[in-house]
Amino acid sequence: MISIKQLSKSFKTKDQTVQAVDNVSLNIEKGDIFGVIGYSGAGKSTFVRLINRLEDPTDGEIILNGQDMTDLSKSQLRLERQKIGMIFQHFNLLWSRTVYENVAFPLEIAGVPKAERESQVLELIELVGLKGREQSYPSQLSGGQKQRVGIARSLANDPKVLLCDEATSALDPETTDDILDLLVSINEKLDLTIILITHEMHVIQKICHRVAVMEQGTVVEQGDVLDVFMNPQSKTTKRFVQQLNPQEGSVDELKEFITSDDHSEVVKLHFVGHNAKRALISDVSKQFDINVNILQGSISPTQEGAYGTLYVEFQGEPETIESVMNYVMSTGVEVEVIKHVE
Repeated sequence: MISIKQLSKSFKTKDQTVQAVDNVSLNIEKGDIFGVIGYSGAGKSTFVRLINRLEDPTDGEIILNGQDMTDLSKSQLRLERQKIGMIFQHFNLLWSRTVYENVAFPLEIAGVPKAERESQVLELIELVGLKGREQSYPSQLSGGQKQRVGIARSLANDPKVLLCDEATSALDPETTDDILDLLVSINEKLDLTIILITHEMHVIQKICHRVAVMEQGTVVEQGDVLDVFMNPQSKTTKRFVQQLNPQEGSVDELKEFITSDDHSEVVKLHFVGHNAKRALISDVSKQFDINVNILQGSISPTQEGAYGTLYVEFQGEPETIESVMNYVMSTGVEVEVIKHVE
């Protein structure tokens, strides 16, 4: 487990002191893919650079691999950093070196014998899907291939933790998904703990188990991805969740789709996990004397299961509507009454 306690970082400028990270505390379990999301200036990139001491913290503790990273000497820190891989938004490859030579570079620095180095490098290149491109130079690769080289290089010293600082921000959507799939595969094959910094909620949704939301240097919300998506508490989190369902309108925007002049209820149904696959509306229509007007809906997959929302109008007698909502709740689907329509 990685334990981060009351971590802070301030920068002094000529005119003021900037608090980039402010009293952040997080626990990250071994083998997790942990996302840290925030808008530009939230402090997330500074935060990730504190973990491997590319930046020195002003205060706090970083317990990693049983060591407090803030207490290490320079020589001890060099050794501990070998257990932490890092990939970057703009790849940071050596442009005068081939794919093979880029991946081999950390092993050269670590003094790994040439024969052993060769087998490790070829294995890593195959792991990231670049077999056959060993002698290519970065200028001959696509953006996604360059990031695969960066990932292979970051794994060269067999790290226990992989830090990803906006690793997909420079990539198109299809290539982003390919890189995220690769990270999930590596996480499973190597039991590697991944800390992923991003400003894209799609990235969190697709591969993360847990997430922390940062704003102005602080963590304003954290928890399991599914819980945070279903019940966002902070204003910032709600804005990020809205990115995934931009079509989700307000009640006023839904009014034009409400058809009944009789008594009815407009409700929002929350589906989680296996409930997202239920034929619930069909069941309701068969079992109750009621009309169901589907107003709007969406479903999104996450690493912890699918979740979805569905806005519906139930049209019928009040007693029947009440029975329907009790039935829906009994199936494990959360019901939120949006508006009584008279």
